[in-house]
Amino acid sequence: MTALVSNDVSTNGIQIHYYRTPGIPKKAWPSLVLLHGITDSGLCWPRVVKALAGEYDMISPDARGHGLSDKPKAGYSPADHAADVAGLIRALELDRPVLIGHSMGGGVASMTAALYPDLVGGVVLEDPAWLPQEDPETRAKRMAEWRQRIVEERTLAPEQLIAKRRSEMPLWADEEFTDWVHAKRQVAPEVADFVPGIRKRWQENAVELRCPALLIGADVSRGAIVGAAQAGVAQAINPEIQVAIISGAGHNIRREQFEAYMAVVRRFLDELER
Repeated sequence: MTALVSNDVSTNGIQIHYYRTPGIPKKAWPSLVLLHGITDSGLCWPRVVKALAGEYDMISPDARGHGLSDKPKAGYSPADHAADVAGLIRALELDRPVLIGHSMGGGVASMTAALYPDLVGGVVLEDPAWLPQEDPETRAKRMAEWRQRIVEERTLAPEQLIAKRRSEMPLWADEEFTDWVHAKRQVAPEVADFVPGIRKRWQENAVELRCPALLIGADVSRGAIVGAAQAGVAQAINPEIQVAIISGAGHNIRREQFEAYMAVVRRFLDELER
């Protein structure tokens, strides 16, 4: 992976660890803040960082409970994560960066843009955690099972975890696995509280976006959360949202159809800079 500089910031009562591309980028604006999915880490963007290194100032934090960031026992709602991102932006004095988020990170990106509109210049939402409504009991049960899975996966040897994921995700490139498996050994079980912490319907979050937004969906049949139908609803709710549906991918769009993913991201960034 491209060599990154790492550091910490104090925000929202905790320490957030982050990675940043070194040197002076070719483009003065925007900076890109990469927000990973649940149980990943800030290092889980190897091909994206490699593709854009030297062009953009890129910052990829470890979300609370992940990687080298603090792991409090509580405070894992989307609003908590959004406050962390806002604090990071302020601490690093970033000028309205574009937030690029996957899954949980996509939900956090859209929440940050909604709650702190003056801090965000745009968002790219890769299959965000815009989940259907569930009754609290069902959601709590599912999250308890997820916590248990996190605990169990931390007991597995790295080669066991990688073999399991390779069988499930045959389209992933080899370089995706190194930091992915390391992240699974760093993550705190409490991060599963993100989903019970969702208070708004995804439609409410979509309508609150006031900055340029790119929503990237994929094949629901392959495990994507956001497919063409849901993306169409989002665009109807908020015309600011551009939509790209990438076929042949499930939830991990950039890992399964990297070239197509990067093409739509680059197009969005180029339009934003005009």
